[in-house]
Amino acid sequence: MKRTLVLGATDNPDRYAYKAIHSLLRHNHDFVPVGIKKGTVGGKEIINSKELQKDIDTVTLYVGPQNQREWYDYLINTKPKRIIFNPGAENDELKEKAEAAGIETIEGCTLVMLSIGTY
Repeated sequence: MKRTLVLGATDNPDRYAYKAIHSLLRHNHDFVPVGIKKGTVGGKEIINSKELQKDIDTVTLYVGPQNQREWYDYLINTKPKRIIFNPGAENDELKEKAEAAGIETIEGCTLVMLSIGTY
């Protein structure tokens, strides 16, 4: 089980972050929903703060690069093993910072990775 922080979590079922959370649940992965909007997703309240989370294996990004800069320190200080840049979230600046901190970076799709068993 890979505890996953979902940045950009939402209770909107039309959004990919919502779909990813439900796919994580189906594949028995614990998740931490973090976002700017209040709500509940997958039975958990969306965290609207930058309170550091513990024991995070993976961060999966559903926030565009133009909105990521304010999260850089939070993401690096969370110390995940890897960060997945989902389509539309690719960001060379954050990728370089993460890799310099020893965090693996992947440009991929969490939904696809879960469905084909490469997560």
